[in-house]
Amino acid sequence: MEHVLAAIEERREELFSLLSELIAQPTVSPPARNSDKAQTLVAEKLQALGFEVDRWTVFPGDDNVVGVKKGTDFRNYKSLIINGHIDVAEVGDDSGWTYPPFALTKGGDGRWYGRGVADMKGALAASLFAIQMLHEHGIELKGDLAFQSVIGEEAGEAGTLAAIERGYSADYALVVDTSDLQMQGQGGVITGWITIESPVTLHDGMRSRIIHAGGKVHGASAIEKMMKVIASLQDLERHWAVMKSYPGFPPGMSTINPAVIEGGRHAAFLADRCALWITVHFYPDETHEDIIREVEDHVRRAAAADPWLRDHPPVFRWGGRSMIEERGEIFPSLELDKEHPALLKLQAAFEKQTGRPAVVNMSPSVTDAGWFAHAGIPAVIFGPGELSHAHAVNESVDPKQLVVFAQTVARFLVDWCNTKRE
Repeated sequence: MEHVLAAIEERREELFSLLSELIAQPTVSPPARNSDKAQTLVAEKLQALGFEVDRWTVFPGDDNVVGVKKGTDFRNYKSLIINGHIDVAEVGDDSGWTYPPFALTKGGDGRWYGRGVADMKGALAASLFAIQMLHEHGIELKGDLAFQSVIGEEAGEAGTLAAIERGYSADYALVVDTSDLQMQGQGGVITGWITIESPVTLHDGMRSRIIHAGGKVHGASAIEKMMKVIASLQDLERHWAVMKSYPGFPPGMSTINPAVIEGGRHAAFLADRCALWITVHFYPDETHEDIIREVEDHVRRAAAADPWLRDHPPVFRWGGRSMIEERGEIFPSLELDKEHPALLKLQAAFEKQTGRPAVVNMSPSVTDAGWFAHAGIPAVIFGPGELSHAHAVNESVDPKQLVVFAQTVARFLVDWCNTKRE
């Protein structure tokens, strides 16, 4: 095994060359629908390493790629999924970049620069390189190994969910998203639309008759009624801040953001429709189904106290498989099982490689890892790169992290996929 680890260090330029190829493909999302060439690179690499490759279209122009390498005794030994997303954050105006965003460039500080080096093509390239080194040195795995290069994470598009729905599963999932080589769980995020709609459209001249004594018209402005919904959400958010907490998160991380409001048709009419787009953050020990029930129950109770909303209650639409196509997303939470044998082996691999204790904590962000937990597949987030550099101008990564990550993954693969099932 030591010769594999030495080869990863000695041949690191091959890792960087693969990363350069991936960075050269501008798979920015949004607008997305642009990952064909990058996914072809991944698929060809997997085929060269002996994987059976499954490629299918999730959205036109955006395919998932999953490679599976059957273990030599796969029925009796542990399996693993390595998961990462091929899309990167949008760049927009690149005039603030010191280096071109889609050309891997070494800066004067020794770091690699380019969109996606930290989030998360660096991890994809390093994972593939670790697998390549094991393959070239004849190291066999007795359990199955699946490598997933999925689309859509940056725009809340459920590429990972699509892979799970296609039937891919394992004893453990390693989501190699940005974590600064820390091993992490995460809270969750869900977006939702709350809509208030009047069955009639009233002219502005009717306003006096719906708000003044003796007007005798049971009408309302949907925009004004939405203000009561927003107030109820603020009350619930404050209640959560007092009553909810989770180790590893600062107080008040469970929030309800009224992000977008749309309503009204013309200044000559009372607003007969108003829609509110909210973003809800929740803790690792909660599910998005729990959160939906809590929010809906609270808002409905507030609406029941209003004479007009009681007869015209808010309507809810939650989540979605794409922020681009449906203006909705879900990132389920991931509560770490800190005693899971795979996590313990990953910690041991990192500590043996670096001589430092592994850091196990909670990510302040969200990733696709929650979809595995939601499907009953234990998982962890572990990848190179710092969140402060992800999505940033002049995104960069420490090349030493990429090498250490590849070595740690190689150690972990050999240990976990050669662990016998009980």
